[in-house]
Parts: sequence; C-alpha cells; structure tokens
Amino acid sequence: MSYKILSINPGSTSTKFAVYQEETELHCETIDHSVEDLAPFSDITDQMEFRKEMILASFAAHGFQLNELDAVVGRGGMLPPVHAGGYYVNQKMKDRILYGPIFAHASNLGALIADAIAEPLGIPALIYDSVASDELHDIARITGIPEITRRSFTHVLNTKAMARKAAASFGKKYEDMNFVVAHLGGGISVNVHEKGKIVDVITDDGGPFSPERAGSIPLSYIVDMCFSGKYDKPAMSKMIRGMGGLKAHLGTHDCREVEKMIADGNQKAREVYEAMAYQIAKGIGEISPVLSGNIDAIILTGGVAYSKMLTDWVIERVKFIAPVILMPGENEMESLSLGALRILRQVETAREYTESIIIR
Repeated sequence: MSYKILSINPGSTSTKFAVYQEETELHCETIDHSVEDLAPFSDITDQMEFRKEMILASFAAHGFQLNELDAVVGRGGMLPPVHAGGYYVNQKMKDRILYGPIFAHASNLGALIADAIAEPLGIPALIYDSVASDELHDIARITGIPEITRRSFTHVLNTKAMARKAAASFGKKYEDMNFVVAHLGGGISVNVHEKGKIVDVITDDGGPFSPERAGSIPLSYIVDMCFSGKYDKPAMSKMIRGMGGLKAHLGTHDCREVEKMIADGNQKAREVYEAMAYQIAKGIGEISPVLSGNIDAIILTGGVAYSKMLTDWVIERVKFIAPVILMPGENEMESLSLGALRILRQVETAREYTESIIIR
C-alpha cells in the first residue's frame, strides 16, 4: 500500500505544509501571514480555523484530493513533557492546548489543525517528536539551584531525523548508535543522542550565541542588568531571544549578509562570526563527555549549516573528537512525514496522550 501524508508546521507568522507520497515530496509550501492577517485573533489557538482554511485552499488548488490522504501530522507543541516519537491527537491533548495550562506558541496549532482536517476523513491525526519531548538522564536534570530542574527544550524533530539518516548511512539503526548533533539555526542547540534517545542537551539559551539569540552569558552580568533600572522584563527577554547574537553585534541575523561583510573586509564581522563558530565547537566539546568518548559521529544540521565558512571553523576544532557529518537544512516537513509513515507502516507505534505522564 502506498501512503499519502499531509504534514503541517505552524510558525509565528507562517504556516508550512507538505504532501508526501511515501518518502517522496509531492508539494511543499509556506503560507505567510501578515500582522494584519493575525490581528483579529486574541489568542494563538483562535487562528486555527483561519490557517486550516488557507491550507485546504492551496491543497485543492494544486490538484490534491482530501480523500487520498492516509494521515495528517502536525508539529508537536509546548505540551507538558512527553516521550519522543508519535502521539495520536486525542481530546485530552486538545483540551490541554485549548484550555491550558500551556505556554502560548504557534507550534501548538499543529495538533489542532491536523485533527480538524483528519477527523472528518476518519484518518489518524498525529504529532511527532514534539518540542516538549524529554528523554534526559536523571543526572542531567540537576542544577546548582535546587528550585530549578533542567528540561529538554531543544530541536528534537530535525536532530532526531538527521541522526536516523546518519545511522542509515552507516548501515545501522538509530537505536544502535551515538551522536552529538548541533542544530544551527536562528537558535543553536547541541544534543547527545545515545542509542535512540536525546539524553542531554545544551539549550538555545544555554550555550553558543546564534544569529538572533544571546546564548549563555555569565549569570552575574544578567542579574546586574536586570536590577540596573535600565531594562524591563520584555527588553531583557528580547535581548536574550530575538535581538541577541549576530543581530546585536552586526545588525543582521542573516549569515549570508555577514559573509558578504567579511568578503568586503569587515574585520568585526569576521571576529564575531568566528566567535560563534568557536562557541559552537565549545558546546560540542562540553557535551561530548556524556558519551565517555563513545561517539560515532558529530552532525551539523540546521539552516546555518549551509555556511561553509562557519562549518569549516567548527570542524577544524572538533574533528579530533569524532568524524563530522554535514546535514544542512531544517528538514522539518520531511521529518514529520517520515515519522507518520513509520507509524502507518507499523514500524513504530504512536502513543495515546495522557496527563498522567511523568518524566523524571
């Protein structure tokens, strides 16, 4: 049987969707939403019907038929900690997203839109490798402040998909290999994949600075800034996420523009860009001892991994640890579709969402 899958990835100002026939992408599209488009909606979840209808209109305009679909899979949102892999969208999941408590985030719409399309068709609605997936070792959760426990907020979807591809290139299963994976995007995270699980992470606010995030800063400096009277909470939050990193130093988060600055002789741009690569390498080195040296490969993925200048700097510093594999791109639509395909083929089993899950 040949399966056809619709995958949906809602972002803050866009909705991506793709149609796959088995492993083959038939169509992929990004629908942009202006500030004016979204202004009528007071809550993110109120956008569900608007975004769903835009997907369906474009889906039909490209000649696809809803009755040809075998499953709809959405990006997993900011649920309480869940297992990695697939979940069926059920009433408990929808109630959590609609009524909380839950952190408001566009990814929460993935489950709602998938269910709204799939339910009338009588086919499965799924989420896969949710942002909230948490497989950390117990020891990785402990911090120096007893009231704060570390959680696994990281680029689960793409890093797991790339680790699976890398394992296949070795002729092995993901569950039989160990990887360190650095996702290089607007935010940068570094993960340890041990025998099929992400057992430790450096989050996008706890390690290298990135195109638009400040990364790890000595806490005493942050405390001083917070109590200086110069900044309120929104200003500090924006400085950490959105206006930090390359954006703060160079006025742009576009690595292509930074490389053009460097080509034009801008020494500051070179120093800052190389410093970002330096910190990425440090992050890889920091997390590598989790595997006690038993690392099959280091994977560099994400959109910024297209930058040969940056990845060359990183590779030069970390190649002594393990072989480095470049797998650039976000790959989120493919990752969602392939996850759903494994469930349809019964290679994997999707879970039923329940509020009783406790991950320690």
